[in-house]
Amino acid sequence: MSRYTMKDLIDIMARLRGEEGCPWDKAQTRESLKPYVIEEAYEVIDAIDRNNKEDLIEELGDLLLQIVFHCRLAQEQDEFDIADVIDGICDKMIRRHPHIFGDVKVENANEVLKNWEDIKREEKEMKSQAQGMESLPKTLPALMLALKVQEKAARVGFDWDNAEDAMKKVAEEMDELKEVYKGKNGDKIKEEVGDLLFAVVNVARFLDVNPELALRDAARKFIRRFHYVEQAAAKSDRNLQEMTLEEMDILWEQGKKYEKKF
Repeated sequence: MSRYTMKDLIDIMARLRGEEGCPWDKAQTRESLKPYVIEEAYEVIDAIDRNNKEDLIEELGDLLLQIVFHCRLAQEQDEFDIADVIDGICDKMIRRHPHIFGDVKVENANEVLKNWEDIKREEKEMKSQAQGMESLPKTLPALMLALKVQEKAARVGFDWDNAEDAMKKVAEEMDELKEVYKGKNGDKIKEEVGDLLFAVVNVARFLDVNPELALRDAARKFIRRFHYVEQAAAKSDRNLQEMTLEEMDILWEQGKKYEKKF
């Protein structure tokens, strides 16, 4: 089996983008490649979730290709190349790990994270936590954004004392939604739904649960159980559109019991 190197991948990309290269690769821009970066990152996560080593190797390679692709585009414009990217991340990792590469002492992982954030704010000349929140990528998934905002607030003590208090806030936000959901003020309803979701993220954070991954797993579970409902209905020569909600709910509960056997 051939053992290619990073240089081989860089050379392959240069040829694909060259005069006699691939028409598709030559047509790509930073904007056109954005969806692929996101897609490949999620496919890496999927391979991790499935604990599939072969797929993980492939998906990590696809993600690495996106990095090399962007570096090639930048190199063609005399902006930077992959060596600059590697230099940058190496410098950052050394700067932000003074307990490894310097003389700073830490007791636990929480202190490591605090030092990381302090160093980051200093590097970017941020004067406040609010500036740190505003600097978060606008393209982050909403649940991930909410989690990171809450983590930054918690680092300066703006936080609930425990998970129970956070759960009470969920109940409070639900009550506020109940007060407005029958009205015609769509903006207010949207606001209250947002507040409720934000409060739920807080609970997830206290329970050390990543809300993005938890919601994704919940959606997959729903699909799995709905698939059972469809199959069970088909075996009875029934069409879901013709069934009542109560009838479908019986099949749903059967699906839940079926899952618990495995």
